[in-house]
Amino acid sequence: MRSLTEQDIRNSFVNCSKGEAKRLMVPHDLTERPWDDLDFLGWRDPGAPDRSYLVTEREGGLVGVTLRFPASRRGFLHRSMCSVCLTTHPGGGVSLMTARKSGTAGREGNSVGLYMCTDLACSLYVRGRKALESGTRFEESLTLEEQIARTRANLSAFVDKLYV
Repeated sequence: MRSLTEQDIRNSFVNCSKGEAKRLMVPHDLTERPWDDLDFLGWRDPGAPDRSYLVTEREGGLVGVTLRFPASRRGFLHRSMCSVCLTTHPGGGVSLMTARKSGTAGREGNSVGLYMCTDLACSLYVRGRKALESGTRFEESLTLEEQIARTRANLSAFVDKLYV
């Protein structure tokens, strides 16, 4: 993924108003992110613990998505698998992230969801750049490039649902 500026990020959101995008917390460490190892930029909002965001490149442009997850889900003690990167985490390391759909459907309250790494570090787990505190990545016969392509395809399929 290419390096992003705060303005790039704010302009990319498809499922919130411009005012909401202007007010959301953007990470302050953008210049320190490992951009070459990221399929998407993902972060949690420390001021709103049930809110996360992700920005990904799609067809020549950026798509930003606001996500929510239930606070009661955190700390639930069972092992779950992320549906984006296929990493397993015990005890709340995977959360059901929901995103309001874009346009009229979103204004009517429609949303889509997927189980995703709570810390949104899928790209780093796939590449072995972030160690799991506990949990596992299955040993696969796919090459790293194929695993990256699958991760991108899984995320893309989720983002596609925002427009349907």
